[in-house]
Amino acid sequence: MSSVPIRIPTDSAYEDLGSLCTTPKSDLQEDDGGTSEYTERSCDGAETPFPELKTRTLPVDKLSWTQTMAERYINDNELLKAHKELIRCVALNRIIHGDEHWRLAKAFAELGYSYLTVRGLPVQARQHAESAKNILLRGVDMSKSVEEKREVLGALVTIYYTLGVSHLMLNNGRESYLSLQKVEKIVEELDELQEKTSVLGKISDKDIALALGRACVMQDKLSLAMNFFEQAMKIVISSEGDSSAELISIYRDMARTEQMKRRHEPAIHYLLQAHSICQAVYKKLSDEAAQTGLLLANAYAAAGHTHYSENAHKYFTESLGVFRALRGPDDPQTLSTCVEFSKWLIQIGNTQEAYKMLKDAVGSDAEYSEVAAEMLSIMGSIHLADGKIKKGYRLLKKCLEIQTAVYGSQHRKSRETQNLLTALHKSGASGE
Repeated sequence: MSSVPIRIPTDSAYEDLGSLCTTPKSDLQEDDGGTSEYTERSCDGAETPFPELKTRTLPVDKLSWTQTMAERYINDNELLKAHKELIRCVALNRIIHGDEHWRLAKAFAELGYSYLTVRGLPVQARQHAESAKNILLRGVDMSKSVEEKREVLGALVTIYYTLGVSHLMLNNGRESYLSLQKVEKIVEELDELQEKTSVLGKISDKDIALALGRACVMQDKLSLAMNFFEQAMKIVISSEGDSSAELISIYRDMARTEQMKRRHEPAIHYLLQAHSICQAVYKKLSDEAAQTGLLLANAYAAAGHTHYSENAHKYFTESLGVFRALRGPDDPQTLSTCVEFSKWLIQIGNTQEAYKMLKDAVGSDAEYSEVAAEMLSIMGSIHLADGKIKKGYRLLKKCLEIQTAVYGSQHRKSRETQNLLTALHKSGASGE
């Protein structure tokens, strides 16, 4: 591999963004009280001076220790503590190597990936990944050693994967796909050079395929998305078996894609597989099983076939029961499930069952929330449809009170309810 030059994928759309290579002050201050003084932390989180560092005053020694601590925290799954050490790694790398070195780019790449996977902050993740990319695009000063080339290639994979998933989380499907394609290309070249195993670390082939599939869904490239999801599925099955919990999210993505193609039968098939794994791994009385059960209920409902009504009712009932048992009757997820269930019941003509379920769920003193307003709106509409105008008017009036508090009086939903109440009042049907 030493004879193979490092080829860094470029994208002209990024070339005029300017330098992003300054670590935000908030990053350096958020974990150490606003001071740049370096403190060591023991694995239990307490700040304690380490005897080993008393004689270590050079930045290079501090960097070595910080990297060791970050790796230790990662291995111990103490990811927030590892994130703090990665912030320090960026600052120390800049002090030691300057603003143009590939090691600083690698530190930015690791920090960006941490913001993505540990903190769930795509904007910050993208910023740090861009900083790393800009350093490498300006050219890197490095030796000809194979190990350093591996480090740079690994950083490139981390950079473009972080950019791809960050854009995905920010609903930028095209930008996500372009970055993830670069990851795919680098990995293919590494595979040809028989270097993939030594370079790829935390980012797996499954992760890349799954992200590419989701980016394709966002662009309505549904057939291509299914190809990527099938790749991810095969990778997991070959390495972990057909009952792996990792398959749950993949089957859900596949089902969603089939539903977008209006292929309800395959969608139901994938959700049945996801639900079966959930019940085996997490047990029937689990939040995970309730979530897949709810998706399955909606899939049966969306199919629209009369012979699926029994299955839809079964899974709606089961999921609602589990949410009530685990989260309580007033939890937003429980109430949202009631709303979904009731809408389907109304759709198939079971308005009385829908009304009773909503009445039991909303109680006599409805909380001021979006879901409570929606429940009251549905109940009021049922009364209006049955000719019970006064009862419907009272419920809609309460609904408007909550909508105004939650959305404001000028929101579309508030205005629609207000207009309906005004029309009922003018007609004299409201009794007020």
